[in-house]
Amino acid sequence: MQEYCPSVKNILLLDSEGKRIAVKYYSDDWATNTAKETFEKSVFTKTQKTNARTEAEITMLESNIVVYKFIQDLHFFVTGGEEENELILANVLQAFFDAVGLLLRGNVDKKEALENLDLILLCIDEIVDGGIILETDANVIAGKVASHSMDAGAPLSEQTISQALATAREHFTKSLLR
Repeated sequence: MQEYCPSVKNILLLDSEGKRIAVKYYSDDWATNTAKETFEKSVFTKTQKTNARTEAEITMLESNIVVYKFIQDLHFFVTGGEEENELILANVLQAFFDAVGLLLRGNVDKKEALENLDLILLCIDEIVDGGIILETDANVIAGKVASHSMDAGAPLSEQTISQALATAREHFTKSLLR
């Protein structure tokens, strides 16, 4: 049954020049850091001329399905094997994209992402563990990340957990009304 479980090979957050901001690999397809950087460069090069700002786009690269979406100067990518369901991968991408938006309170750009890198990495960890998809509800992900950062004594940019959840709820409600 394990082989049928949908999985992710990597989650990438790159800047507008294709440089790493936050990346996590769950596959041995790229055994070395050089191989990972080469893959990131080829993904960026293949997708940079597209306009994936309103809807996620899908492409094939090296027998992998890559779904991606851009906002400001950030490029979000989720990669799965060619046998994976594109809709599931797109759902993972949207969850990552929306959760980051909630955690950064709508200020989704490279500067904010770098200042809150710990939250983004926690966000990735809440979505996928070892390649297995754990959660795709952005509000749940943002809430768990906010509670982790509270537990660690590092406030979510000076917010209480109830404020963070209220903000998450507000953004979610706005996204439903669009």
